[in-house]
Amino acid sequence: MKFGELVLDAAEGAILAHSLKLASGTLSKGTVLGADHLQRLKEAGIESIIAARLELGDIPEDDAAGRIAATLVAPGLNLVRAFTGRANLVAGQSGIVIVNSGAVHAMNQVDEGITLATLPDMMRVSQGQLVATIKVIPYAVAAAQVDSAVEVLGGGAIRLAPFKPGRVQLILTRLPSFKESLLKKGRIVVEDRICALGLELADVAVVEHRTDAIAGALDPEMDLILILGASATSDRADVAPAAVSAAGGVIQRFGMPVDPGNLLFLADLKGASVVGLPGCARSPAMNGVDWVLERLAAGVPVDGESIAAMGVGGLLKEMPGRPQPRQPKK
Repeated sequence: MKFGELVLDAAEGAILAHSLKLASGTLSKGTVLGADHLQRLKEAGIESIIAARLELGDIPEDDAAGRIAATLVAPGLNLVRAFTGRANLVAGQSGIVIVNSGAVHAMNQVDEGITLATLPDMMRVSQGQLVATIKVIPYAVAAAQVDSAVEVLGGGAIRLAPFKPGRVQLILTRLPSFKESLLKKGRIVVEDRICALGLELADVAVVEHRTDAIAGALDPEMDLILILGASATSDRADVAPAAVSAAGGVIQRFGMPVDPGNLLFLADLKGASVVGLPGCARSPAMNGVDWVLERLAAGVPVDGESIAAMGVGGLLKEMPGRPQPRQPKK
């Protein structure tokens, strides 16, 4: 593609680079100049314009963006028709976006005029939400560069793991000094959280904060079991994780590098996922619990290694009214 100043007599078929306001109306950037356009420019006293002219082997911006974006289409991800060099990929349903960052980085090094921006890996999305955008910056790029971008992306650079239905058990524990209002609040907030993921709260059990009481309440027939204790879990051998172990479960991870959310634990009980919820789960504000529940609801594997990898970006926004502020008292 050639880009630069052209005299009007040599500009027919070129692409106008900058919008021009004329007495007869505005000529918008991106207009392919025809004889009528040039006549209007001459009548306005304009002798030359800044324009782009495609060469053999060039692909116009919309065609290039659409072709590259088509490589990203996958189940649950829909392509919007390219416009002004931009082609968007949107979520066809709610779920978790899985991004191959290596493929994205590699494609963004193919040509400075071809760009791909995506949401962060493992981000939750709603139906219709923008997931990725291909933007071709110049008015055209060489076909060879488009071919390279398509090859580098390959298939599956971006995927959507949709939320799936599932039955959830919530176990709430109480201590003699524990307020009934906190039990009610915990149930409401947790139910709102899981229902937003397409899950069903199938059972709620309120038991004493004792290992035997929790162990007896656990239902491995559920898809997911959540335990929200009256007292924070501070060790693998504490009451709630000990109850899961006593019922035949395996503790996969205690603690997570996400704040708020540090005191979460993850376990498996005869095929059912068990999540010991930290106290911040009583707040609707984003916390580490959301990251784990979103993945489980979307059928994305969660284990100790994946939780350990959540540290980068794991420092979340401080929650108003948090009982233990992150700064020591002076």
